[in-house]
Amino acid sequence: MSTITDAGTTQLVVAALLGIAVVVVLIAWAKWHPFLALILGTATLGLVAGAAPAKIVTSFTTGLGSTVGSVGVLIALGSMIGALLTQSGGADGIVQRLVTGVSGSVLPWAMAGVAALVGLPLFFEIGVVLLVPIVLLVARRTDVGLLRIGIPALAGLSVLHGLVPPHPGPLVAIDSLHADLGLTLMFGLICAIPTVIVAGPIFGNFIAARVPVAVPRAAVAVGAGGVGSVGSADLDADRSAGGPGNPADLDADGVPDRAEGRRRNPGFWPAVLTVLLPIVLMLARAIAELTLAEGNDVRSVLEVLGTPVVALLFGVLLAMWSLGYRAGFDRRETSAVIGGSLPPIAAILLIVAAGGGFKQVLVDTGVGNVIADAAKDASINALLLGFLVAVGIRVATGSATVATITAAGIVAPLATTLDKPTVSLLVLAIGSGSLFFSHVNDAGFWLVKEYFGMTVGQTIKTWSVMETIISVVGFGCVMLLSLIV
Repeated sequence: MSTITDAGTTQLVVAALLGIAVVVVLIAWAKWHPFLALILGTATLGLVAGAAPAKIVTSFTTGLGSTVGSVGVLIALGSMIGALLTQSGGADGIVQRLVTGVSGSVLPWAMAGVAALVGLPLFFEIGVVLLVPIVLLVARRTDVGLLRIGIPALAGLSVLHGLVPPHPGPLVAIDSLHADLGLTLMFGLICAIPTVIVAGPIFGNFIAARVPVAVPRAAVAVGAGGVGSVGSADLDADRSAGGPGNPADLDADGVPDRAEGRRRNPGFWPAVLTVLLPIVLMLARAIAELTLAEGNDVRSVLEVLGTPVVALLFGVLLAMWSLGYRAGFDRRETSAVIGGSLPPIAAILLIVAAGGGFKQVLVDTGVGNVIADAAKDASINALLLGFLVAVGIRVATGSATVATITAAGIVAPLATTLDKPTVSLLVLAIGSGSLFFSHVNDAGFWLVKEYFGMTVGQTIKTWSVMETIISVVGFGCVMLLSLIV
């Protein structure tokens, strides 16, 4: 493949390091928005690599456009399902049904399960805002303890956010590495189960005995303290979009005070089945491709239905009826909810798009090939390389999105030498690395700290360690799967 520069290996490595350094410094120190930081980082990378400015612009816009075209539509459709789930009261119904139907000793496990289920179509921050009032209420009315309930809920949301499409992070990596979405989804769910168990109920029970945290009297509004996991840059916009569980709408017990929302609850099973439909269709496609011969009629149908954009579109259409109509929304209200789901994801789409442009310049300058060749010469496992690069960028910037995009761009040339299952595992390795050790430069850190009324030290001992466990256990599962597939 031709490149846009004739620079040597040393110059390309220096260009990559300086480009990444610009992104890190602008996000972590100057507190710039990742969209602008990625644009300037891309310019630095291209200019230091010796590429002509016009070619840098062309390469960047090409990557930006292709990323939005492939990933942006999926993010938008997923956001629509999430908005209908929250605004109809369906998410509240799922949480209340599962949490109130179990005994105290099983509550941490139930909370992890409900967080994972609700987290399938929702961005991390929206899931936190939705679940925290329930966590506070349950902790206040039982003797289970705040962290024993809260940590499993946070683990369920975070694992889904980092490992399972259609969340933006995994989608970006899938697009960059040309991985099979259905296969990645199947492997992601396999890895998610043990990861949620270890980082959720098991770690929650362990840390609750060592870090005493009292239940705060009321949830408080939280501002974004920086740029963190996917959507964190637009945290305030997400939280002001009217999602259920907004702290401004809590009653004295910390429960969403929306009588109309509770009255309009569309029902437990309609909400659950709507959430699961796109996932089931994409999994069915992956299974069909693995088990049925090419040209088989059933496989052909499932290949169409399981195409991500088709599966999510069917999910939106079903949600309009099962969550909108059944909740009592008329056509105008349903349209308003769907339309209202799009503005809050604007920042997410811009970050993802700029990351796609950054990745494309990495590829077009030949940086990716240099790193891939070096990794092969040094016999560095591709999965380990993707994980370590994502860890480094995550710790430096606090942004899981930037970590995922950068790592995927760097290891993209390596992906062309791997078989289809291994490429899907590479996506998950990068996703695992992007969750490593959330700390003070991550908005998610401050969100959890304020909602749970913890000190910075307590938040590091609980939330930051939990994120690190998710990262390490998730990567461990990826490596185990690589020995099998």
